[in-house]
Amino acid sequence: MLRDTWLIFRRDMALSLRNPAWIMIGLMQPLLYLFLFGPMFAKVAESTPGFPPGDGWMLLTPALIVQLALFGSSFAGFGLLADYRAGVVERLRVTPVSRVALLLGKVFANALQTVAQSILIIVMAYFLFDIDPPFGGIVLTMIIVALLSVTLASCSYALALTIKSEEAFPAILNAVLLPLLLLSGILLPITTGLAPQWLYNIARFNPFRYVVDASRSGFLGDFTMDALFTGCVVLAAMTALAVWWGARTFQRENA
Repeated sequence: MLRDTWLIFRRDMALSLRNPAWIMIGLMQPLLYLFLFGPMFAKVAESTPGFPPGDGWMLLTPALIVQLALFGSSFAGFGLLADYRAGVVERLRVTPVSRVALLLGKVFANALQTVAQSILIIVMAYFLFDIDPPFGGIVLTMIIVALLSVTLASCSYALALTIKSEEAFPAILNAVLLPLLLLSGILLPITTGLAPQWLYNIARFNPFRYVVDASRSGFLGDFTMDALFTGCVVLAAMTALAVWWGARTFQRENA
């Protein structure tokens, strides 16, 4: 299976590198937030009670990296829908390639692209906004982003193969992603000092909220076993469930 995974991974990476413009296009949304929303976020973080401790840029940068994975990986299924329409999925049914390898090769390629984009965001924030995260925190954040990308890409591919509709796919994603974004604390941390109690209670059921808190903790160099541990456990559970769903869908579709 490792060889099959490598072959699919290399194919998807080659397709992405032939058109690197899409990598830069994926960076546009977090960069716009960084430049147009970041200055206001930093001011609010300095003067508003209830914000987590730390510089505003240090709180915003890891959250935007999670946002990059949230939106970039969730729309990965569009590529699979194009392959399905072109008959690529149909041709793969007659090959001896492992069905799980088909999924893993694709999601690993997506994760690598997301990590590369995340590194570019950190480098830009380092030079322009003078952030100073510890090296261990950067590595931990990249691991979190990679796992989150694998999780969301697996769900995206599974959903795409389930509905097989390029019209319904973006509508479903937009309906799901917007509340996940608003309740994750990416744009504003959802704490008891900032949010009303009812909104705080609803946000507690959003698993991405714990992933954002874990990425912020690692980026700030806070390696205590509170937000970081909870976020990592939640992310590991989501990754396992998402890969299981994606693998099962690929096996059923290519049976």
